[in-house]
Amino acid sequence: MTTDRPAPRHALVFGASGFVGRHLVLALAAAGARVTAAVRTAASQERLQRWLVEHGLHEHVGFTLADFHAPAIVHDEAAARTRITEIHNCAGTYRFGMSAAEAREANVGIVERIVDFAASLPKLERLVHISGYRVGGQDPASIPWPEEARARRYRRLGAYEASKVESDAVLQARARERGVPFTIVNPSSVIGHSLTGETDQLIGLASTVQQLWAGSTRALPGNDTTFLPVVTVDYLAAFMAAAATDARAVDQSYWVLDERTPPLPVMLADLAEHLGVAAPRLRVPVAVIKRLPRWATGADPETLTFLSADRYPTRSANELAERHGLRQPDVTTALQRWADYLAARRFDVSEAGAGAEDGPAAGPGARSVDSAGGVRSFALGRANASRLVLPGLPTNADTWAPIAADLDARVVDLPGIGLSGSAGRPGSVGQEWDRWLSAVVGERTVDLVGHSLGAAAAVMIADRHPDQVRSLTLVAPFFLQPAPRPAATQRLAVRPYLRFASAASLSRMLTGDRGAARLLASTAADLRRRGARAVARYLRQAASPAWREELRAMLDRYAGPVLIIVGERDPLDAALAPERARRSVVVGGAGHHPHLTHPEEAARLIADVVAAT
Repeated sequence: MTTDRPAPRHALVFGASGFVGRHLVLALAAAGARVTAAVRTAASQERLQRWLVEHGLHEHVGFTLADFHAPAIVHDEAAARTRITEIHNCAGTYRFGMSAAEAREANVGIVERIVDFAASLPKLERLVHISGYRVGGQDPASIPWPEEARARRYRRLGAYEASKVESDAVLQARARERGVPFTIVNPSSVIGHSLTGETDQLIGLASTVQQLWAGSTRALPGNDTTFLPVVTVDYLAAFMAAAATDARAVDQSYWVLDERTPPLPVMLADLAEHLGVAAPRLRVPVAVIKRLPRWATGADPETLTFLSADRYPTRSANELAERHGLRQPDVTTALQRWADYLAARRFDVSEAGAGAEDGPAAGPGARSVDSAGGVRSFALGRANASRLVLPGLPTNADTWAPIAADLDARVVDLPGIGLSGSAGRPGSVGQEWDRWLSAVVGERTVDLVGHSLGAAAAVMIADRHPDQVRSLTLVAPFFLQPAPRPAATQRLAVRPYLRFASAASLSRMLTGDRGAARLLASTAADLRRRGARAVARYLRQAASPAWREELRAMLDRYAGPVLIIVGERDPLDAALAPERARRSVVVGGAGHHPHLTHPEEAARLIADVVAAT
């Protein structure tokens, strides 16, 4: 099947629009291969093309339509025979709850068709197939499975896992029968990119992290021997690209996983601490979990086979990686970046990327969690945007998403609010806050917009870095408004109320009606998770006469353009602001949150002051 002189490397990738497939296309192109991406629909091709361009790949990739039910499984099969030197099979269906027939068609049937197609390619040097760390290493001599034995296995393992077990054996048997040189890669649970955390899968371990983040996990599964290993998608893709040209990898299977992955309950506890949520102290043995009903565990029964103390034969994979200079990234850092990516998108990693509650994403990388002055900080919008918005209490960055999109602004959650970590008190003696404020503005020049408590943060930045603040827009700056009555402050700061308030009740409290409930859905979720405590602490701080006076002095020292936006029902304190009122605009009918009730007018006013500078 191989020629005396190796042909130029040309890879055909089935399943190229999937999670692993997309990153594999990048890895193959980086290795110098020409790549043809096989996708099932024109819409899939368009999405993949856009994703590849967003990730810096503008050339070396062609496309073909794949139809595993047609006589020719790729649209231009004749052309493929003249140039394809390697096939990578990332196609199949990763989903629990399928019927046996559906799973066999999706996974076993595709393998059979691809092996037959590979056997027809005169220049083919390798077929690389993704199997799985729990299903790899099957005996090809067992093929074909007797019908009764197949039915028993599908019932015992579940349709998805059984179909992967069968397809592993089928590929080996069929490839050897047809003389197709193959390499099987058995990855563990695939997590996001090692540098960005990027993923588009919310299944298996990711769904467990989601439950942990939401506070719905009552106990950690397993013990210190429970091993659910992970591998980053970029390392897996690089391994596959290297294995396709490794002469020692012909007809071999490789278990690709990070042996440094912590035991499952330790991993989950570490991720909970990183995400700023409480991890359950209770641990439940795997044997007990497998006996509990699904309503008690919240887990699909098919996922429970992954809870095991088994270890895997990784030596040959490590040796291949060593030959090609591949290094596993630090697993703790990779897990944290993956969890940050999921949390920043509120565990909606679909094409929209931001979640129905949060509004649309503003483009690639528009939602991120990074360290700012040592504080885990969530930001919405372009990292280099010149407009910086700091939200007020108790709202998060997502409530500013529509305005941020109109203004091309970056919105950053205050420490302890929304998706950001805490950083102590915001007063002038708070060194953690000082470091955070400096890190948020960075080295660039910005137009600052601060709402309520965010207005205090904006004034503090302007006071510390006046040369980097081109203009200040203060929306409902509490320190220029009447001080709250102690009773009102106490009532609003009651943690139980904030923790259990619905989006509709928050909307009524903040705006007077339910109209902003959709925008406040994520804020209500954040308050339920942990944000109520920080809001209560900030409200007490905001009532401090000394701090309010200090903020007014900082504002007076700032020499740049200032615009103050207040609602008609939430005016400035006349005794404090006779001079400052000349720089203020009143939004008719609005209260303390004009960005929720009058977003178009707020966006126009902010744009006008920026244009004036």
